[in-house]
Amino acid sequence: MRLILFLFFLAPFLIGAQNVYPQDYFQNPLDGTLVLAGTFAELRPNHFHSGLDIKTQQRVGLNVYVCADGYVSRIKVSHFGYGKALYVTHPNGYTTVYCHLQKFAPEIEAYVKKQQYEKESYEIELFPNIQDLLLEKGEVIAYSGNSGGSTAPHLHFEIRDKAERPINPMLFGIDIQDTTRPVISSAYVYPANDSSYVNNSSQKQKLRLIPLANGDYSIENIEAYGKIGFGIVTNDRQDLASNKNGVSKIQSFYNGNQNFEIDFSVFSFSETKHLNRLIDYAEYKTNKKRIQKLFIEANNPLSMYKNVENNGFITVEDSTNTVYKVRVKDYKNNDAWLTVTITGLKDQDVKPYKKLTTPYYIYHDQAITLQEENVTVELFKDTFYDNFYLDFNVHNDTLTLGEDVIPLKKSFAINYDISNYAEEDKNKLYIAELVGYYKYPSYSKTKREGDKLSTLTKYLGTYALTLDTIAPTIRPINFQTKKWLSKYRFLKVKIDDKLSGISNYRATVNGKWILMEYDYKTKTLTHDFNDGIITDTENNLKIIVTDNVGNNSTFEAVFYRK
Repeated sequence: MRLILFLFFLAPFLIGAQNVYPQDYFQNPLDGTLVLAGTFAELRPNHFHSGLDIKTQQRVGLNVYVCADGYVSRIKVSHFGYGKALYVTHPNGYTTVYCHLQKFAPEIEAYVKKQQYEKESYEIELFPNIQDLLLEKGEVIAYSGNSGGSTAPHLHFEIRDKAERPINPMLFGIDIQDTTRPVISSAYVYPANDSSYVNNSSQKQKLRLIPLANGDYSIENIEAYGKIGFGIVTNDRQDLASNKNGVSKIQSFYNGNQNFEIDFSVFSFSETKHLNRLIDYAEYKTNKKRIQKLFIEANNPLSMYKNVENNGFITVEDSTNTVYKVRVKDYKNNDAWLTVTITGLKDQDVKPYKKLTTPYYIYHDQAITLQEENVTVELFKDTFYDNFYLDFNVHNDTLTLGEDVIPLKKSFAINYDISNYAEEDKNKLYIAELVGYYKYPSYSKTKREGDKLSTLTKYLGTYALTLDTIAPTIRPINFQTKKWLSKYRFLKVKIDDKLSGISNYRATVNGKWILMEYDYKTKTLTHDFNDGIITDTENNLKIIVTDNVGNNSTFEAVFYRK
């Protein structure tokens, strides 16, 4: 059978002759009824969610099945992100992705560990040949887990097309029980310019939402004039889960004519960062609410928009009565409607709004370099979506660069001249973003060239030079030195660093490198004795842990096994 699969993969893919989304091709990746913790394309920090998060009842170790015949085309093991992830390419041209795994099936696990030991690295990325790891539909390929950036046990599952674009797996017949309507929790209105206003104001306003008995919503009548747009906070949930998830589609209509639609069925990874242009970024950073704007501002490259008139804005004329409606749908076509009645009124007593001005006006389509004292900031062309005034100043190595309420399209550079620092301190300095109420220093990846420290960042805010002279800590969890560990399956050690953070670690037994998995959430290193690498009776363990400025600690112990 596997030979037949291999020969099949050597033939050209015939995707064009098939339906765009085949309905019976892929089976479920887990046993039983699927219940979701996260839906496709729901809004996450700085990105759209690229798959389905399938619940595993707070357990790890459940069988994960390959959804169709195929071959393992990519394996990635990382401390963060997807953790342990498998990519399987199928004869119809699609790729399924299985993430946050606990471990791989034995054949794949052996393949991966062989490469990890050869490269002496836990983190690894592999691209097997077609014939290396052939799979048959329904075969167990891994076991569910909580690895990488997962915050609870679950399986992250994706389907991608040949262009590596993630597509909603529910379009392929992966079924989720859902008869529950989406919820609209709040609504906002945005005057588009200084000559537009709503209810005597030219500023964004939260509208009074009125839930109706049938599950729809209305808004108290508003008085408006000029060009305005709307935004909503909305979510969906499925029948078997109480958590709030993303919706499938949002449409708006003005006087019965559709003027906006966003469809969350498919997107590309290159555009996912532009989620911050869809939402009201300042509201999210200030109040943790993701208002989805039902209008398209300048320099918004998202491909999800359809059937858009006037970029989703409406123009309200004087002495008119009009109706604006919003429809929110989930994948199963459960929907909720919002109705806004608008009275056009030009002569409103609008209070002028005083805008922030500073000596620094940033043009989004121009590069600019800002310099003060020992700090230089390089803002590249197209770093931002809009033009705006920026608050920029430096005091005692602390850089104030506005507030993190303006979304960025790409990173900019911060550079510090450290020539005035003592030589013994230069290697221990790093650039930190000062975050939270107490302005805690959070390490920003720092590079040193001579007397210059530099970092790239995607966030405005406050930054400072920080000194780290404290080495990481290393502490055994489940053993003591000079003890017998013959009955132990795992060797566990906790590592930590309070300032710049862990950069790397290396563990050896009797001078030979051993594989230790690092879980940054629990700050734990774990070695599996079943790897079969440790065969001596007396064993000298040595672990070296290094932080991001080069401070390092060494832990040594002796243990016995037979």
